Amino acid sequence: MIIERDLTPYVVYSGDPVLRALEKITANKARVIFLVDSHGHLDGVLSDGDFRRWVSSAASLSTDVPALDAANTSPRSLPIGSSPAEIAHAFGSGIDHVALVDDRGHLVAIAINRADELRIGRHVIAPDAPALMISEIGINHQGEVGLAKQLVDLSVEAGADVVKFQLRDMESLYRQGSSGSGGEDLGPQYTLDLLAKYNLGADGLFEVFDHCRDVGIDVMCTAWDPVSVDRLVDYGITSLKVASADMTNHALLRHMAASGTPMVISTGMSTEGEIRETVDLVRGTGVAHAFLHCQSTYPAPFKDVNLAYLTRLAELTQAPVGYSGHERGFHVVLAAVALGARIIEKHFTVDRDLEGNDHKVSLLPGEFAEMVQRVREVEEALGTSAPRAVSTGEMMNRVNLAKSLVAARRIEVGEVLTDADIDIKSPGRGLQPNRFDRLVGRTTTRALDAGDFFYATDLGDAAPKGRAYDFDRPWGLAVRYHDIDAMTKDTTPDFLEFHFSYKDLDLPVAEVFAKYPDGLPMGFTTHSPDLFAGDFLLNLASEDDAHWERSIRELQRVVDTTREMQQHFTRGADAKADAEGPVIVASLGGFTTDAFVAPADRERMYARVAEGLARVDDSGVRLCAQTLPPYPWYMGGQLYCNLFVDPRDTAEFAARYDRRLCFDVSHSKLSANYLGMSFAEATDLLAPHTEHLHLVDATGVDGEGVQVGDGEIDWPVLAQQLEAMAPGVSFIPEIWQGHVNDGEGFWIALERLEQWF
Repeated sequence: MIIERDLTPYVVYSGDPVLRALEKITANKARVIFLVDSHGHLDGVLSDGDFRRWVSSAASLSTDVPALDAANTSPRSLPIGSSPAEIAHAFGSGIDHVALVDDRGHLVAIAINRADELRIGRHVIAPDAPALMISEIGINHQGEVGLAKQLVDLSVEAGADVVKFQLRDMESLYRQGSSGSGGEDLGPQYTLDLLAKYNLGADGLFEVFDHCRDVGIDVMCTAWDPVSVDRLVDYGITSLKVASADMTNHALLRHMAASGTPMVISTGMSTEGEIRETVDLVRGTGVAHAFLHCQSTYPAPFKDVNLAYLTRLAELTQAPVGYSGHERGFHVVLAAVALGARIIEKHFTVDRDLEGNDHKVSLLPGEFAEMVQRVREVEEALGTSAPRAVSTGEMMNRVNLAKSLVAARRIEVGEVLTDADIDIKSPGRGLQPNRFDRLVGRTTTRALDAGDFFYATDLGDAAPKGRAYDFDRPWGLAVRYHDIDAMTKDTTPDFLEFHFSYKDLDLPVAEVFAKYPDGLPMGFTTHSPDLFAGDFLLNLASEDDAHWERSIRELQRVVDTTREMQQHFTRGADAKADAEGPVIVASLGGFTTDAFVAPADRERMYARVAEGLARVDDSGVRLCAQTLPPYPWYMGGQLYCNLFVDPRDTAEFAARYDRRLCFDVSHSKLSANYLGMSFAEATDLLAPHTEHLHLVDATGVDGEGVQVGDGEIDWPVLAQQLEAMAPGVSFIPEIWQGHVNDGEGFWIALERLEQWF
């Protein structure tokens, strides 16, 4: 069990409205909340079940009534000094949270019937939480408060969640007190001499701890003796560390546990039998705890690390486990995380040549920062045990690299398909080859030429078709030069949006449109390629002058081609087209290959983009910067995007440089998810600067191009916001692979969008 003394997530005032209590129940994921009066006296408990009973019995409902009205006013509670056995007996019948009160009825702690979770300061250690990254400063401060504070600041910069120190009361800890090391063997003499020079007392450490609070990092401290435990508990330390040397010191462990402070226990230098004894002892106290696998040699030989024991340790403890590493480097840490370590502890220094064993096995600030980054990447890569699904990038590569079922000859409507009528060819735009047997024997409902793809609709109902649509703003379709007729045979959009490939820019415009001597009866917009010949990505933020100059030239070609196309259309795409010219959508760059840049670097990058745009002659067109996702996909691979991602600096760029945006709602939803921002807030920032819209759904942080209504966007809310802040702005449904099967994805999207726009 866990004795939780951080009551904030579990408590509301009795007079708070029911809605506030329900919000906390949702936030703490415990499905229960305790109610106290203004003095902290326990008044009641409100669980999901209590709320349902109240709803079913109330004559009228209002979430503004006091939470106490809906609560159970006779909650199960025990005195704070109750034994673990007494508390364990109180659990059951669906009750996993028991209030622990003092002799005046004040709620002082909550007993929780679980052992796989604990809280250290602001951080939760649990199976589904990121690994807690501890920077073990120990005595690497060399006894100097100033160096200790510097190490704290560097730990914060490196991404540590917690910094850890050590506190010893020399008089009570060592048999000769602080008088020296005479009479001891060489090993103890070495240790005592180091401590005599570099030990930092409680007052000095507490000054450093205050600094930790000021810079926003949590603190853990190893207490080597009962006096140090009491000093740390009185200070309010968030967690106590038990050194490997004290794992068998049951008296010290009991003293620590009696304070109720969460404990993290290293298991170095111990046998499994000793570990079992300590597990039983700590579990019996009810204190929140975790165990760390550890090899207590400095540096530890790789052959002795035995990471496989992490799995065994988790079985023995039934509690969170972690790894305290003393080997060189940090690659072993990555394997520990992959094996389930939820806490990582590594020593931290500014100079490995300083005196003391710990420095030799410590990471420098840059190394610790890289370790944190790599751990987060490993955690992301571990994923879940959910059934295998095709990722967005794989889906793109499947289209490019896989094979499809295609017609082997001209096939008319009403023919029964045989083996000889079906061939297997690349690319993978149509039915996968594993559907071959299901296709044989089907009667065709459409005519196919040799090489045409078969689609899922050939196995069942006919595919949706275009029709006349009714929208409150101009709407269009994404096309390439070769599929204009296919996309417009059943409908006449207000405009076509030409998504150029870099080879399209080499084609003579007059020849492309020669088959339409009277012009096309609609308007148009264009979309610049992102990728050009030679694996060249357009990037106006590039610091490489040659890359920057070519990006300007390529974008100018897009502008020139767009201007040349105007004579082949009978009207503009929207009300502004005749006066200001067609829209051009462009992703203007800001990509990096290995990691995001520091936020402070983005302003300079935006300035570089603006400088490049100033070199482009965009007279007679409306060149729009497309909003971008944090993890864009290019040719089936993923990059990091730094610009036009955060709606705040994107809107600032548009305002500062008087530039208009193409608001790609899928991209920006992914960005909002990544940033932890409300998409409604993102829309409020971007919509006033929007000249054109790409309407499409999204999931997670990189699932772009999702069919409208199949993702996470709240379409009714978005429609209301756009009606208010971007009325009359043109749009296309930008569904990934929406054009296949004669535009099936587009027609589904337009059908759904029509109810909101």
